[in-house]
Amino acid sequence: MTAGVRPIRVRAHAKINLELRVGEIGPDRYHPLRTVFQSIALHDVVEVRRRPGPFELTSDDPSLPTDGRNLVAQAAVRLWEATGRGGAPRGVAVRLVKHIPAQAGLGGGSADAAAALAVLARVWRARLDPAGLAALAAGIGADVPYFLTGGTALGLGRGDVIYPLQDIAPHVVVLALPAFGVSTAEAYGWFDEDRAVRLASARVGAPLVTGLWPSSALSVGNDLEGPVARRRPEIAAIKQALIAGGARAAAMTGSGSAVFGLFAGEARARAAARAVAAEGYAAWLTRTVDRRACQRIHFPIAPSPARRA
Repeated sequence: MTAGVRPIRVRAHAKINLELRVGEIGPDRYHPLRTVFQSIALHDVVEVRRRPGPFELTSDDPSLPTDGRNLVAQAAVRLWEATGRGGAPRGVAVRLVKHIPAQAGLGGGSADAAAALAVLARVWRARLDPAGLAALAAGIGADVPYFLTGGTALGLGRGDVIYPLQDIAPHVVVLALPAFGVSTAEAYGWFDEDRAVRLASARVGAPLVTGLWPSSALSVGNDLEGPVARRRPEIAAIKQALIAGGARAAAMTGSGSAVFGLFAGEARARAAARAVAAEGYAAWLTRTVDRRACQRIHFPIAPSPARRA
């Protein structure tokens, strides 16, 4: 980026799906979803700097595409067009500092796109109200509208119709990641392949976890977990290790391959993370984040709040 021009730096928080219920595929070829999203402290950093010339996207991760395949680049194009400007986007350079693993169900690409939208809307003085920005976000990706809200939220439809919920009580989160990723297409493809299995046996209800919300229990579970774990048994092994380590609840997040455990205290969470890491899996210690923290625009640069065990 151009020297001497101070960038706007924004944290793009990862998410976990506390609950993910998946309906059978419809005539539109999409699965209707009901999910409860939760922000966590693990985050990427999105740096936006004003500068003359065409839009530029770079990243500290050389494996990350920075062309039109990247959701941030798509967000820039859509917002530029929404402002009524002609031609290709201009006037800013965006740099992504990546901490959120890819193909893990943590929403890193969508979080980056939402953070970029929020900042670029100010830089380019886009005349969009929150509903207009959310509609623009939905056209980029189903998860992107959630990241404009953050905290604890209900997602319906394709996960893009967002209803903020009361934030859950703070929890320490252990994230564990096997050596492989799972693409969204793979997870839903396996879900469809296993339709006969689902119809032959009643869906097992997810456990209710009390104390997450002040007034009610939360059902923690993921309908994609079974189909993925049948092909990737490491998922079930990680989940069992987290529960054995004292997690109040554990589940795969999104389409995987990350598995999270919710812990009431840091000491037990740290011990569980070390145990998971000893089995050869990557493990991070992080925390839940409420909506108010997610919706702040400017954040000071700080070390990543997720620590490898």
